[in-house]
Amino acid sequence: MTRLSSQYEYMSLDDFEELLPDKPADERWELIGGRVVRMMVGARWEHQRIVANVSTAMLAAFRAKGSGCRPFAETFWLKKKLLDLAVFPDVIVRCGALPPGATSLDDPVVLVEVVSKGSAQRDRHEKWMLYNRIPSLRHYVLIERDSIAVDAFDREENGFHLRPRMESPADALRLPAIDFEMPLAEIYRDVLAG
Repeated sequence: MTRLSSQYEYMSLDDFEELLPDKPADERWELIGGRVVRMMVGARWEHQRIVANVSTAMLAAFRAKGSGCRPFAETFWLKKKLLDLAVFPDVIVRCGALPPGATSLDDPVVLVEVVSKGSAQRDRHEKWMLYNRIPSLRHYVLIERDSIAVDAFDREENGFHLRPRMESPADALRLPAIDFEMPLAEIYRDVLAG
């Protein structure tokens, strides 16, 4: 059932999925806590390059170690019915096999968002308020698009903890839950000079 506020349109995940086939091809829609968010398709090249750098490095590392984890980038759904959540995180990591033909998952181990001025409120607040309620999630990483700056939240016994911000190309993003490490210089390779 759709409920409208003066500013936003709200609906359940079931209603959202019924609406998706009718969306215009030049729009990308997400459902964030029941709020429908309509965005244009496409992103700046810097965003795309950072996503490619991270997902490519993750895939290579997982394959080299024989890990069952795999990254999915930007066009793979994260859906969580109880949260009325249907979004395309920039990078999702899931460990374990997916069923043939799957188009979404609901049990990520790592979520990565590349943050711009326009997406900061959604990524740092709206999405985070929902992401931190996903039991499987161990790390949430926010990578600034326009400057070398990476924030990472790690799940600990008492909830999530925000690490000190990483801002040097020599710093390394370490994600122990998936046995992955990547220097910031490599995250920003061909995007920003260090």
